[in-house]
Amino acid sequence: MRLARLRPVTGASSRMSGTSPDRAAEAAPAVPAPVRRGLIKLNSRPHDRSGNVSRSRLPVPAIHSLHGERREQMPIAKTIAGRVLVVDDQPSNLRIISALLSRQGYSVQTAESGEEALRLLERQLPDLLLLDMMMPGMDGFDLLGEVRENPAWSALPVVFLTAAHDRDLLLRAFDAGAVDYVTKPFMPEELLARVQAHIGLKLTRDRLERVARERQELVNLVAHDLKNPLTSIFFASDLLITGQTREDRVPRYLEMVRESAVDALGYIRRYLETQASARAQVGSEPSSACLSELVHWLERRYALQLEDRGASLRITAVAQVPAVAIDPLVLRQVCENLISNAIKYAPGSDIDLSVHAGAPGFQQLRVEDRGPGIPAGQQASLFTPFFRVRTGDQATDAVSSGLGLSLARQIVDAIGGELRYEDREGGGARFVLELPEAPR
Repeated sequence: MRLARLRPVTGASSRMSGTSPDRAAEAAPAVPAPVRRGLIKLNSRPHDRSGNVSRSRLPVPAIHSLHGERREQMPIAKTIAGRVLVVDDQPSNLRIISALLSRQGYSVQTAESGEEALRLLERQLPDLLLLDMMMPGMDGFDLLGEVRENPAWSALPVVFLTAAHDRDLLLRAFDAGAVDYVTKPFMPEELLARVQAHIGLKLTRDRLERVARERQELVNLVAHDLKNPLTSIFFASDLLITGQTREDRVPRYLEMVRESAVDALGYIRRYLETQASARAQVGSEPSSACLSELVHWLERRYALQLEDRGASLRITAVAQVPAVAIDPLVLRQVCENLISNAIKYAPGSDIDLSVHAGAPGFQQLRVEDRGPGIPAGQQASLFTPFFRVRTGDQATDAVSSGLGLSLARQIVDAIGGELRYEDREGGGARFVLELPEAPR
């Protein structure tokens, strides 16, 4: 985005002929706070890199609002408007620009060389890089090249500070990736306008990218969570249509279809409510789940599927177990992911579902099988999004989306719990859910 350069205030040319700073300040027209107009004097290096420093001897009425008797005319901002990294080899320039930006609410870091700027960028990425073109050693063009070549920094807006009016030099700056420039000497309101515009654009772009990322994550979550109930519907309806089931089991399969459809609608409703709550910035009411009820529900849900595969779901639950602080539907979703994985990766194995006392204030839910377990070399990546356990069976590997365990851990982490994997004694896999107890 390009902004039209602001014209110097009336009388600037006469002040160039030697008018004293005090008289120039008296002659300056009144401008409402927070910024008084005037040209700020900055030191500049020539473009031939001779190392000599040229100084513009312009009186600066506005500079008094930064240092000294007129400080009260530029109130200090109360909030942080954005982060700016200013790079200039002249300490006096850095002091002036830093003071100007800080009083407008910007968090300012300064660097006297390109090398120092790179070190600061490694520590924290600013919202804007304000960069002097000509510096000894690594100049502005060299630093800009480093910024644009780094994928993590490539979108950082860079505004050049320059005393040059050379068209070719300015075109070179834009070709290198600069988004704007400010010529020295500059007026405070011009610099502030450009900084505000480009930081505003950058922050808006960041917000849009964050919204797009969150929406994509939501799409992934909804798609994955709908997979389990839809799989159950497909499984039961296929058996009913083909007649490959006993007559006495038909009501149970019909119940499975209905429950799965209810679950699918429940997931969709919950996500819609979550989005509406987020838009209204209203938190949801705390909820709790009964582990005994959960394991018995899971037994009913998966008994037929496992029986048809020559396996069973064995449960061990204590009647009087403290409720845990998580939405029941969400906990069912997590457990279904774990059981579905066990069915997929440990075909023919019985699955054990048990409840235990965990650490003080926590209850533990374990899902275990007697399959091959998770290879040691893959365990570190197990909860990484889109990671798929490689079993060597192409059909099994292709079915997995690589999202289930990652989403399950995110859910459990969000309530202050833990989801971890352990090798089971005697062979197999064990997934342990450590869930905080609900307040009594």
